[in-house]
Amino acid sequence: MTIEEKIDYRFKKKDLLKVALTHSSHSGNSTNNERLEFLGDAVLELIISEYLFLAHKLSEGKMTKIRSNIVCAESLSKAAYELHLGDHIFLGKGEIVTGGRQRKSNLANAFEALIGAVFLDSNFETTRKVVLKVLENNIQLALSGALVKDYKTELQEYIQKNNDNVIEYILERSEGPEHNKTFYINLIFNGDCVSHGIGKSKKEGEQDAAKNYLHKTRKL
Repeated sequence: MTIEEKIDYRFKKKDLLKVALTHSSHSGNSTNNERLEFLGDAVLELIISEYLFLAHKLSEGKMTKIRSNIVCAESLSKAAYELHLGDHIFLGKGEIVTGGRQRKSNLANAFEALIGAVFLDSNFETTRKVVLKVLENNIQLALSGALVKDYKTELQEYIQKNNDNVIEYILERSEGPEHNKTFYINLIFNGDCVSHGIGKSKKEGEQDAAKNYLHKTRKL
């Protein structure tokens, strides 16, 4: 099944779909999906904001939290994975070798770019239908509070048995353009670096670091 069949939308301008699926590492292409990703991010936020405002009587704070869970990298990469979007992304050889087709940041970015491409190829109403259909499961999970786990809180509760334990989240570095940075976070436990996390924001990187540490610890 093609991407167009999976999202139930046929592109009039096929080049837009190709650009949306072209990672910056892919050689021979001066055009990649970063600009479409920027647009798609804004369109997604507006569609989800409008949906939450019109369909649910929620407070501003509640809508903000739920929207954040729906449009975060964890949620969008999940949606992209279910669409098998990684199989269709044009990547450079180095990115392929290092697992780029499964990398959450690549999947989330491609998903945003895909939505940006649909918007340019059609209109807001059509794009809304695509987004609400593709993200339907994520939206319902977010409304029930089951979409994105709070690993930082879970970790804090996990280590509270020992009062002398101290956790810190340290930004190691950030990469990428201003509108699309990737943040690399180190989890420091009693002065030692015990885990690493990656995210499109510092908060996402911290959550990833906490999740990785919990998974590693519970496997021991």
